[in-house]
Formats: sequence, C-alpha cells, structure tokens
Amino acid sequence: MSRRSVRTKIFVISMRSATQRRHTFISSGIPKSMNWDFFDAHEKLHAGLHYDEDKAIIAKGRPLKAGELGCYSSHHALWKQLIEDDADQYLILEDDILADWSFIKPLIAEDHGEAGRDYIRLYYKKPAPARILQKDFICRTTRLIEISGYCFGTQAYLLTKNGARRFLDHMSAVVRPIDDQMDRSWVHGVPNLAVFPFPVLERAIPSEIGTSRFDTFQIPERLKLRRFVARHRQRAQYQLFGRRRFRFQL
Repeated sequence: MSRRSVRTKIFVISMRSATQRRHTFISSGIPKSMNWDFFDAHEKLHAGLHYDEDKAIIAKGRPLKAGELGCYSSHHALWKQLIEDDADQYLILEDDILADWSFIKPLIAEDHGEAGRDYIRLYYKKPAPARILQKDFICRTTRLIEISGYCFGTQAYLLTKNGARRFLDHMSAVVRPIDDQMDRSWVHGVPNLAVFPFPVLERAIPSEIGTSRFDTFQIPERLKLRRFVARHRQRAQYQLFGRRRFRFQL
C-alpha cells in the first residue's frame, strides 16, 4: 500500500515593517529547497474575533495589550486560512527563531493528521509537567511528549486541519493571550504535544509585543469576586485533567 503524500506549507509571522528581523530570518540558514512565505502580522483584532476587557480581566487578571490582540489575530487568521487551503498542515513560525532545518524537513513530510497528532510544538518557554508518548520520534534520541498545563510560546508549531478547526471552535472569544488559550488542552481538547529536545530556539531579542503586559494591574473592585471564582474554577479543572490523563499530582 503506497504512502499518501502530505502537503505542508510554512509561514513565518512577521510585521511587514520588520525589515531587519526578516533579513535575519532569511539569513538564518533555511534551505533554499524549502518553500515558505512571510505572513504579515496583524496589528489589530481580526474581524472573526471579539474582545471584552472585563472578561479578560476575569479570566487573565488584566486587560490584553494591543500587541497581544494583534498576535492572537495573526495566528487565528492562519488557522482560518489552513481550513480553506489545499494544504494538509501548516508549520507556523515567528521571525525571531533559530531552527534545526535538518530535523524540520522530515518532520513536515509526515502526515501528522493521519497519525492523530494535530498540534506539535517545536519550542516552549516554561517548564511544565509532561509524559513521553514516543521515543526516537523523527530521529534517534528525540522524543514526542505531551504537556500538561501552561508552558507558553507560539514561536514554532505544526498544526493540522483538524487541529485548526478545533482551535477555531474554542477561541473566537479573546480573554487570554493566544499561547495561554492554546495551552488549555483540558478546555479545547487538542493534546498539547511537543518535540524534545527542541529543534527550534527563540533568539534573545526584545518582543515586539513589549513588556508592559507584565506591569502590576489593580483589578477593579466590581470584578474581584468574579476573578476569584474564575481563577479557582480554572485551577480545579486543570488539576482534574492532570490527574485523569497524566496520573500524577500537580
């Protein structure tokens, strides 16, 4: 039985005005044989999304910044594009990464949708509980893992059509940054898979979203109780998910 040919497209999210970042990415060693395109990052909320500041404060503990809304919209737009595309899966990258293309080339030749791997991260920012699903994944000594909880980052991931549909079904209401929402597999049902060791690293350059999102925010009195209840409910849902699926104490 012949193996089905899979079609993967590569997109690099980048601000249209980010000339130096784009030049650095082009010079980073991506093989000429690999077809890819820049995707112009959104700078405002996508038409298919809706944002309510009070709901964001209740869910996240603070409002979202303009850069976070643009980042969310960029990834959301690519998911919608994938659904309508003739490609089977997308490799979505941001323009501040360094990549091991010798690993990525065979990775994107695999039909991950057929294998039930709808979302695979190639990098994340925060250590989190995980379990090994497969040893010698793509190459020897590399493992496919499943993560429980928040690990953050949208620098590099592979997404299938089915994964895009499921993300879109659960993420039209913007109440958290996009990576927070993607990490919440106990809500949207898409397993949070990753490759380890990482075949992608983030460059040590300032984020275009900025750092003001880390400033202290005083929750309005009228929202404090709702924030308290939401936070404890979210924690309980996460702990239940981890105990059932990962069989360890979180």
